[in-house]
Amino acid sequence: MKSGFVSIVGRPNVGKSTLLNSIINKKIAITSDKSGTTRNNIKGIYNEEDTQIVFVDTPGIHKAQNKLGKLLNKEAYFSLDDVDVILFVVDITKPLGTGDKFIIETLKKYNTPVFLIINKIDKVKYEDILKTITDYKDLYDFKEIIPVSSLKNKNVKDIISTIKKYLTSNILYYPENISDENTIEFTISEIIREKILDLTRDEVPHSVMCKVDNIEESDNVINIQATIIVDRESIKRIIVGHNGSMIKDIGINSRKEIEIILDKKVYLELFVKVVEKWRDKDSFLKEVGYKN
Repeated sequence: MKSGFVSIVGRPNVGKSTLLNSIINKKIAITSDKSGTTRNNIKGIYNEEDTQIVFVDTPGIHKAQNKLGKLLNKEAYFSLDDVDVILFVVDITKPLGTGDKFIIETLKKYNTPVFLIINKIDKVKYEDILKTITDYKDLYDFKEIIPVSSLKNKNVKDIISTIKKYLTSNILYYPENISDENTIEFTISEIIREKILDLTRDEVPHSVMCKVDNIEESDNVINIQATIIVDRESIKRIIVGHNGSMIKDIGINSRKEIEIILDKKVYLELFVKVVEKWRDKDSFLKEVGYKN
């Protein structure tokens, strides 16, 4: 039996959550083409007959503009402690930038083996892969370099087989039938936020969060009330939409996915609330689960 912990880090929007979902073969974390989608350290548990690997998907490390951003960076850095392997994910379609170099300098403070995971190779030519490898290997002594396509599930199994060589524990950390530790409230709130990211413009995602207020289950239906929190009235108007059209679409799309997960008919009631500058309010961030 081999087991251990693996942290997935990188800039926002490089495909870390898609990689986690591909590894676990289940939707553990929401995904979007908007940056800053992941706001929590999310664990996915990979199980084989002789192996258990606990993957930790982290918020994208970025230059924080508010207290929420600082807390997200803190969560990402916290995940680097006491893990067996760090997967540093980069987007091959984006040039090596200051954000990548900043993360590399941070990784140099740790003795943990770091794999360079070059993602989205389905979008480029082979020559581009070779150039990216050269660009990055000159900056850091990566233990392994693995080009992958998380979306196409290409070379993802190579990550698993390579990680196994670095595992030293033989402890079963979770029951073998567990693939994540997300609560149903967290899963529902994230699904709603994902639909908002899908349906709204670029200025909306960073100022929106969701929380489940109540879940009541009867024989025939699950009733769910949830609140969408935004930081100003203009965003609330976008979320509600003309004659309520946008929030209706958000609700319909969310309900369909929630029903698949819960395997039961769902009645979903959504509310929109303005909490000005919530991303900079310590008391509010603590209330919704972010720790200083």
